[in-house]
Amino acid sequence: MIQKLIPLCLVCLAAGMAGCESDRAKTPGVFPQGARGDNPRTERPLSATEVLRRAAAQPLSPVGGDGWRPIFNGETLQGWKLSGFAGAGEVECQQGMMLCHMGNLFTGVTYTNPMPVANYEVTLEVMRVLGSDFFCGLTFPVQASHCSLIVGGWGGSVVGLSSLDDQDASDNETTNFISFENGRWYRLRLRVTERSIEAWVEQKQVVDVALAGRKISLRPGDIERSAPFGLCTWVTTGAFRDIRIRRIERAGVADPESTPAR
Repeated sequence: MIQKLIPLCLVCLAAGMAGCESDRAKTPGVFPQGARGDNPRTERPLSATEVLRRAAAQPLSPVGGDGWRPIFNGETLQGWKLSGFAGAGEVECQQGMMLCHMGNLFTGVTYTNPMPVANYEVTLEVMRVLGSDFFCGLTFPVQASHCSLIVGGWGGSVVGLSSLDDQDASDNETTNFISFENGRWYRLRLRVTERSIEAWVEQKQVVDVALAGRKISLRPGDIERSAPFGLCTWVTTGAFRDIRIRRIERAGVADPESTPAR
């Protein structure tokens, strides 16, 4: 009798252990949250219109220091022109934002007023609305040349300068990887002096390059249409707002009130 019961007990024990393994394999803490609307796996993705409506309602992040001058009025492209990229998407202004809609490669604008070539700073807020590549290509003058700060390139996360010694933002010492969220504003800051290029994304310094002995240039191709100062996107819809510039009177001397924390 005992010999007959042993196999039966083993079967029950195995079934019980299998049930325990099954329970351990389940995702912990999964509860029916759909009714509350806070389950990200079932929440409906926002449309571009909804993203922009929410973005326009978000307050601007503060900018320290004095002497800033706005170069985008938030309503029109006054002081700017279309860069003339082949296959570009539409560029429009609404609710304080400049929108460069997704095109077949580049979409962008070029500033039409005079720009300093050294000893200046630029700040602006940028946002990726749709797409998965760079939502801000900021081209700027550096003495007798030009360069671009790429934000969100090469699949969406690369930040850096193009080009340094003919190396792209993905291949030189300024290469950074940041996970950007669609629909979120990021404050950029760029500082160009006679000696260096510096840049920040939010409070993170992403560029600190001494100019001595370096070749500063644009990546050959259509990006040259952004010079001397311009904004563009790559197969992506990007938004820009609160674009400002100011002079730095003393070359190479940081303003302690305006320098973001590193």
